[in-house]
Amino acid sequence: MLPAALPYGEQVLPQAYTVNAEGKGPAWANSLFEDNAEFGYGMYLGVKQIREKLADLMKAASAFPIKEELKGAIQEWLVGMYDGKTSKEAANKIVAALRDEELKGGDSPTGKLLQEIWARKDFLIKRSQWIIGGDGWAYDIGYGGLDHVLASGDDINVFVMDTEIYSNTGGQSSKSTPTAAIAKFAAAGKKTRKKDLGMMAMSYGYVYVAQIAMGANMNQTIKAIVEAENYPGPSLIIAYSPCISHGIKSGMGTSIMEEKKAVEAGYWHLYRYNPLLKEEGKNPFILESKEPIGSFQEFLSGEVRYSSLMNGFPEIAPEMLTTAEKNAKERYETYKRLAEQH
Repeated sequence: MLPAALPYGEQVLPQAYTVNAEGKGPAWANSLFEDNAEFGYGMYLGVKQIREKLADLMKAASAFPIKEELKGAIQEWLVGMYDGKTSKEAANKIVAALRDEELKGGDSPTGKLLQEIWARKDFLIKRSQWIIGGDGWAYDIGYGGLDHVLASGDDINVFVMDTEIYSNTGGQSSKSTPTAAIAKFAAAGKKTRKKDLGMMAMSYGYVYVAQIAMGANMNQTIKAIVEAENYPGPSLIIAYSPCISHGIKSGMGTSIMEEKKAVEAGYWHLYRYNPLLKEEGKNPFILESKEPIGSFQEFLSGEVRYSSLMNGFPEIAPEMLTTAEKNAKERYETYKRLAEQH
């Protein structure tokens, strides 16, 4: 938390690890594996408290005899403080006005108040808060925290890189692992189907949810990320993420093409669920995956996590691989029904 007031020009804040021409950029912090959601939510709440204090200071400043230019910029900021573009435009005007002689008002009430605003100037622009993690965290060990964050209704974004396995701890099976995939703790192929994290999040009705695969549809990927950021509430993006543990036979250098194959075969599905569309009388669920055109079984055979099932357990492999395809088709049919609702 910043101190109540700092002398003009003496504030020092942590720097972003990379910046643009305006000196702005992303800041990053790592948490423990199991409390990623809670850690990220804490960062969001900390910034939220500072900005709410800033709003109180702005309202108080409006009652003081300040220049009309500054007063107008403050009113503009108060109206659009939760919008990235509006808050940035108003922030630039406020910072420019505060560089005037008014800020050096010494110990006068006006001067002290403006100094407090100046001390928090880096919080004028609405920040884009993202919690990023893998499926082992999101689907499994950290799901309780993720669910708590999504249920909060707060404007925070979650990005899940779904490798369908505990990638960073040795390749164990997770609740994201599909039927028939071989992994640690599922040496003979996973017997149960993949958890549908997106559908669970959609059940709240006020969470923005999207499934993406950059290699399959770049435009859909970008659109989903932009919509999630602009959505005034919690958002969840689940991204298909090929992993070295998948044993892609054509090599990890073809992982982008593997994403395209996964979508074309009906293995992975693209969609966006935007609750704002309900307010317009539209269906909030948009299915962007087309009917499968590739061979599901051919896709599976291109990855060692599936093909090794046939080599090691030929007596059960055909049935399990068929079940995996059946589960994927059932999921697609469920999405189709959602997309057709009016």
